[in-house]
Amino acid sequence: MTTIHPAQLAQFCDDYLSASEFDDYCPNGLQVDADTPITKIITGVTACQALIDAAIAEKAQAIVVHHGYFWKGEPSPLVGMKGRRVRTLMQHGISLIAYHLPLDAHPTIGNNALLAQGLDLHIEGALHPHQKHPVGNIATCSPISPAKLAQKISDKLGRAPLHIASGKETLTKIALCTGGAQDMIEQAAKMGCDAFISGEISERTTHAARELGLDYFAAGHHATERYGARALGEVLAAHFGIEVKFVDIDNPA
Repeated sequence: MTTIHPAQLAQFCDDYLSASEFDDYCPNGLQVDADTPITKIITGVTACQALIDAAIAEKAQAIVVHHGYFWKGEPSPLVGMKGRRVRTLMQHGISLIAYHLPLDAHPTIGNNALLAQGLDLHIEGALHPHQKHPVGNIATCSPISPAKLAQKISDKLGRAPLHIASGKETLTKIALCTGGAQDMIEQAAKMGCDAFISGEISERTTHAARELGLDYFAAGHHATERYGARALGEVLAAHFGIEVKFVDIDNPA
């Protein structure tokens, strides 16, 4: 049976995702080290209690996620919900490894790249051209009506996006950034995009889309970010010859 150490697993992921080159809102990499040899990995979007419970049921020793813990601005003490989560991990010998922006931006297994691929969009460049590892992208496609793009998103993600229409008949240049990137909408307009696909929408986003003349598609934070963690797990399974299982904890947001 193949076994690996948490630090060994994290180092491979760090290198593969170029994690050290990102200025992120949380620490990327090994967040909770249970110091237990790993024979099975669970991957998922968010390290919620339900995912931890699934890892326990699967007898896994590591969880690899997109949304981990210790975000900037959150209280540091391990009490309440966060304390229970970390305590459960440690009591069951489960290490937690998390990658936020590095898993959005990776050019082949990143959330943005895989969403674009699933929607038949061809990434042409960065939403912010100065970024070495673009967190948001600009893609092109054959001319498509907003209604048909909305249907394509719905078919791919299994949920209808909230669509703020601009009145355009066709779209060809589309910005995309998974998750909570709605405030990149002004940059999308500045870059001459016809539309912007992201996960979340705020009250202000509706007005911005109307005034900037962009079609905005809020496709769901969780729904747009289910693919990177799963793909990273497939890379880990192939590289280490270890069992990896993706667990999707339903989240309508």
